[in-house]
Amino acid sequence: MSQVDWEIRGPGLGNCNCDYGCPCQFNALPTHGNCEAVGAMHIEKGHFGDIILDDLSWVAMFNWPGPIHEGNATCQAIVDARANQEQREALLTILTGAAASEDAITFLDIFASTVTTMHEPLFKEITFDIDVENRTARLVVEDALETTVEPLRNPVTGQPHRARIDLPEGFEFTVAEIASGSTASQGAVALNLQNSHTHLVNYHLTHQGVVR
Repeated sequence: MSQVDWEIRGPGLGNCNCDYGCPCQFNALPTHGNCEAVGAMHIEKGHFGDIILDDLSWVAMFNWPGPIHEGNATCQAIVDARANQEQREALLTILTGAAASEDAITFLDIFASTVTTMHEPLFKEITFDIDVENRTARLVVEDALETTVEPLRNPVTGQPHRARIDLPEGFEFTVAEIASGSTASQGAVALNLQNSHTHLVNYHLTHQGVVR
């Protein structure tokens, strides 16, 4: 199959069970030995070939029994209910790594390669309000998931504390704002994350990899 030209651009987040900063971002083992996470994105502009993906959102929930690179993950994707059949298929193709290029990869392709159990996707209304600069977000999927994000705070003064991760050659992002997130989900991938690592990102991903 020939490579499809695709691109998705917009704000997103990742909330996992690690301590703030997440050792995985520094090629270290996860805080608790395993990884539980949710990722989400609102596509402001996007396409998959001729299929327009503007103004759609997606969510993916993961559970790895050990470090991500050891694989054996369980995953479930949630796609915006407003997407038509072509858009749903396009987004799932991107999220499951089926649109990966031989020459360039993104974190979506890498994560997909570690999944052993991929549950059937859900198509639900997604409410996603995110402000990357101010490190706040609220993500709600009815009967499935809720994530809230707030800035890190100075333990003495209570004032917001700004920290960023800069990865010039990162396969997910180049710069991310770090915050505190909590997620509760139910169903195939149950998450219960409390005040744990969250990064907020302005994603720009294509079939050629991360746009830097």
